Amino acid sequence: MAKRKRSIFGWIWFVIWRAALILILVLFLFRFVPLPTTAFMLQSPYPVSQDWISIDELPAHMPLAVVASEDQRFPSHIGLDFISIRKALDKYGDGEGLRGASTITQQTAKNIFLWPGRSFVRKGIEASLALGLEVIWGKKRILEVYLNVAEFGKGIYGVEAASQYYFKRSASRLTKNQAARLAVMLPSPRTRQANALTFYLGQRVIWVERQMQQLGSGHLKAILE
Repeated sequence: MAKRKRSIFGWIWFVIWRAALILILVLFLFRFVPLPTTAFMLQSPYPVSQDWISIDELPAHMPLAVVASEDQRFPSHIGLDFISIRKALDKYGDGEGLRGASTITQQTAKNIFLWPGRSFVRKGIEASLALGLEVIWGKKRILEVYLNVAEFGKGIYGVEAASQYYFKRSASRLTKNQAARLAVMLPSPRTRQANALTFYLGQRVIWVERQMQQLGSGHLKAILE
């Protein structure tokens, strides 16, 4: 019986390290080449539209708008924002739902590999993948991939496809206001329109633009160079 248990644990360990090795190789590959698809795209109930664009072709205010809206500590954290995690856990302990605290790195990992929904299991996997992305990809690549795989509407993935759809122009020509309009869509992209803002979203755009100004053009300079 003891030998059988050792055999089972040995087989489980073999599967785990082989899967981890394959994942590491995949991450190294996509550090340099565009991702052909993601888990979220494959699960989309809508026809998928996506056009890859290099982060170097984007105006600096496009990534800044996303960071200002979604994850202002992105340049300094390690993929997990422990301050936000603590606040989210405190709210969960007070009876509120499990939400918030996801960094851009975690959202990138979720979009590429996982599934929608909230659970501690998915959050645990997401956190592990986020740490791997930080080590293997680095900040600039994470932000570039996020800008290309995040959903900005029903089946519209990435800032290039979103810019073409909403503003009839390449993302390389987005204004600061248009960048902020796209950024405010990210929490609920299937229920929002960047070119037809509600009053709430209009106020949110003003807030994002103010945050962009306060953070300044140098906020992402170190990771984009």
